[in-house]
Amino acid sequence: MRRFEANLLRTILRRGDGVHGCRVLVACSGGGDSVALLASLVALRANLKLELAVAHADHNLRPESKEECEYVKNLCSRYGLGFVLGSLGVTSHATETGQGIETAARELRWKWLKDESAKFGSRWIATGHTIEDHTETVMLRLARGSGAGCLTGLPAIQPPRWSPLIECTREGLRTYLRSSGVEWREDYTNDLDFTPRNRWRKHLAGFRSEAPSIDRHLWETHRQIAEILGLKDDTVASWRGVRWEISSEGYVWLEIGIGSRDLVWILESCFKELGIHREPGHLFDLATWVSKTAARPIRRQWKWGNWSLWPQSGGACLQLGFHNDANQG
Repeated sequence: MRRFEANLLRTILRRGDGVHGCRVLVACSGGGDSVALLASLVALRANLKLELAVAHADHNLRPESKEECEYVKNLCSRYGLGFVLGSLGVTSHATETGQGIETAARELRWKWLKDESAKFGSRWIATGHTIEDHTETVMLRLARGSGAGCLTGLPAIQPPRWSPLIECTREGLRTYLRSSGVEWREDYTNDLDFTPRNRWRKHLAGFRSEAPSIDRHLWETHRQIAEILGLKDDTVASWRGVRWEISSEGYVWLEIGIGSRDLVWILESCFKELGIHREPGHLFDLATWVSKTAARPIRRQWKWGNWSLWPQSGGACLQLGFHNDANQG
């Protein structure tokens, strides 16, 4: 076993990825990251007791894609692995849905990968995401204003996705491939500025010259934030049925006297379950209004924007309405 493979195995076990004794569908584009993923999992499959198969998506966007497909197919023959090809109509899907090419490609690719994973009987789809991918995702989400959760953008495990290389660098993967005598294909479109991720990739190159450890530091922040968010979620779940509950009609019952901070946590959990998206700033404002209004001695229905709050035995009920009343109670 090569040093890179031994280190990767220790990292997978240290993180507790839990992917062991099962089937894994490996997504391989032919690029350096995904070829390193495939080569390393082939090397570790006996240790992890994995049964592997490979999926390659041809987005039909570049002339080189046919050659890349043949390369991955031949690589699978070399490793003795099953191979499945998906020919995706990304351009037509983007036109039909009004999406950008990148979004349309990702949507089609993941739908196809999930379908193929189900056929293979696999719970996991392995992807070649690296620590640089994690940093890029954090910056993209920070730019959109996603709150603390943006710092945990690419965990190693996010079912059905498994990214065992998430703590590895792109250059480290290529060094591993060179030492193993394994070729790969480079997609020149990764250097073009037509996607936000590609533009951030160039910005971050400058950051790394000033702070070479930025990727590792962000990953450590990710780990700590993930632990804190997990503790928060466990705490909120323990309050359910006592301090809050979601009714069958879709409104939220809240105990009187919950502070604004705890209310933000509760509302985040409720809205996630109800499929309601709200920015962190709005959640804080809403929680502050609910906390103050629920404590008022006058027991009647109150309205704040599209939200309604009314008293009920032992607490108050909150519901998102469909009226246009913007007056605050």
